[in-house]
Amino acid sequence: MTCRRRGFVFATAFALLLAAAEARAGQPTDQLHAQINRVIKVLEDPELKKDGKVRERRTAVRKIANDIFDFGETAKRSLARHWPPRTPAEREEFVALFSDLLERSYISKIELYGGEKIGYLSETIEGDLATVRTKIVTKEGTDIPIDYRMLKGGDKWLVYDVNIEGVSLIANYRAQFNKIIMTSSYQELVRKMKTKQEEFYEDEKQKRTSQR
Repeated sequence: MTCRRRGFVFATAFALLLAAAEARAGQPTDQLHAQINRVIKVLEDPELKKDGKVRERRTAVRKIANDIFDFGETAKRSLARHWPPRTPAEREEFVALFSDLLERSYISKIELYGGEKIGYLSETIEGDLATVRTKIVTKEGTDIPIDYRMLKGGDKWLVYDVNIEGVSLIANYRAQFNKIIMTSSYQELVRKMKTKQEEFYEDEKQKRTSQR
């Protein structure tokens, strides 16, 4: 799978998780279903469908996503062996930057969802870990296997990784982050993430200005 196609599929997987209500299989899926209903209400809200409401719609979706995803766990696992040396302040900063990165890369692309179907195949629970196995059926009829890995915290199950055709979100970012840190430094990684963040929001600002 090419990087471009994998990026689209990851985005679609996030969108489907947020936007497609399917049959429930167990406790992790039950909890997702409750959150999915909240997202559907946002997507079907006539006010949020209006032109110029993209930012408000994405903010509402991001708020719900915080109840579905364990961004902190995903960030920690993506940084891997470079996480323990980080100070509490560095960890907090990194989780914030990483969460924003995921939002810009995938969650904000929920508008790309175009009616693809998702089917739940099975659910496995081992202690505080669970895997919900699904597949996306594209409009062309192609099946794309997707596993959602979840971690239980208290009485909640949260998604911390998405595995598509054998490639996980965490593994993908871990490789990128490790390469930057090993060839340069952790500080350089943070600098790059901040730069990308600033460039994105500057572009968004210019787009809004040009639409006035």
